[in-house]
Amino acid sequence: MRKHLLLKLLGLLAVLALAASACGGDDDADETGSASASDSAAEPAAEPDPEPAAEPADDAGDAAVEPSGEAVTVTMWWHTGTPEEMEATDAAVAAFNSSRTDIQIDKTDIPGGAYTDQVNAAALAGDLPCVLDFDGPFVYNFAWSDYLIPIDEYVSDEMRADFLPSIIDQGTYNGELYSLGQFDSGLGMYANRAYLDAAGVRVPTFEEPWTLEEFEAGLAALAELPEVEFPLDLKINYGQGEWYTYGFSPILQSFGGDLVDRSDYQRASGVLDGPESVEAMETFQSWFDNGWVDPATPADDSFYGSKTAAISFVGHWMWTPHSEALGDDLLVLPMPNFGGQTVTGMGSWNYGISSNCEDPEAAFEVLSHLVSTEEILRMTAGNGAVPARLSALEQSDLYSADGPLAIFAQQLSEGRAVPRPIFPGYATVTEVFAQAVADIIAGADVQSELSDAASAIDQNIEDNSGYPTG
Repeated sequence: MRKHLLLKLLGLLAVLALAASACGGDDDADETGSASASDSAAEPAAEPDPEPAAEPADDAGDAAVEPSGEAVTVTMWWHTGTPEEMEATDAAVAAFNSSRTDIQIDKTDIPGGAYTDQVNAAALAGDLPCVLDFDGPFVYNFAWSDYLIPIDEYVSDEMRADFLPSIIDQGTYNGELYSLGQFDSGLGMYANRAYLDAAGVRVPTFEEPWTLEEFEAGLAALAELPEVEFPLDLKINYGQGEWYTYGFSPILQSFGGDLVDRSDYQRASGVLDGPESVEAMETFQSWFDNGWVDPATPADDSFYGSKTAAISFVGHWMWTPHSEALGDDLLVLPMPNFGGQTVTGMGSWNYGISSNCEDPEAAFEVLSHLVSTEEILRMTAGNGAVPARLSALEQSDLYSADGPLAIFAQQLSEGRAVPRPIFPGYATVTEVFAQAVADIIAGADVQSELSDAASAIDQNIEDNSGYPTG
């Protein structure tokens, strides 16, 4: 037991120390789903989910306090996202507090750069707030370390069925649900219709995405256009970090490879460096070798500003600049089928309840309010992300069936999204894979890079005794 506890503490320190650099925080393009899209709009909000009253909790000085002798105060930590996200979150808290006399939210905003350090210190001290948020794949180390409680008993079947499958997958660890989010992220391709027409490239559909052969033939044809310098923008300007895992691991998975053996999460060797993964990354490397992708750090606006790129491989957060610059020439396309299946990325910030919380029922009422249809629509109207609930999708101008970004929602709702590895050692996975991608872009041997990465993951698993759950 002591060894298991020590492993959990060390694992938590590792994941939180890496999270700030791996996720990119809020100082980047926030490429996993929380960038600004202030011009996006949503339909009028629906009524929030009904919420039963909670019993008051004692004043514990940390997770739940009782300032008036009547109302339970639920403490909440929130990373400071974009201005639009901050405005929406503040409004959600104000709406809850003004509508309730039995429960009040005490929200603390923590800057993105300091967030992981503060959460880390509080977790180790047993002083976490009741409700807190975290980036998608980093929830699993919290759950494994027993710093979060499962929320299955509070989530009704009806509520669960209204969430995108990707949101449920993201929040589930070891068979139990630990978190829910307000939004997911959409990964696909934006294309310049005028360039595709000029090059004679077929416009793919959800039912008939590009094959690898079509995709590469299209890039070759687009490269011949005089307006195009590098036909494919892979957002290399985002830099080495979580974008490399979020954005490029779906290519591995489309070829039939993966980052780790998901059957038991006990090895990466033979999977990350297996023949399917090697073929995927050799193909990826060839796009640079063929002159289709700028190997330097390109300008962010090569697709929508200078328009020297014909296709941008990126997510929903670039909708506003792309649509404003290209207008009717903008196409939003599904991920290609590079091998055996079409795969898209997924995941973003989500909420959970800490094991320090003395009144988890009250905390869940807060969480339930934050992820209600009304609050999801408020948030996604500001940040342009994919609404996490089907009831919100139906009311979204961007993501309803006839909305311009419907393809992103369709990929998530119809099973094409693969979550990043659901296990406590994810921090090591993303660190070493991102390094391998950077080296592969620079021309390194693919097999050697992936084998080195797989060995590092295997060593981390061994060092943590396989991340036991007993």
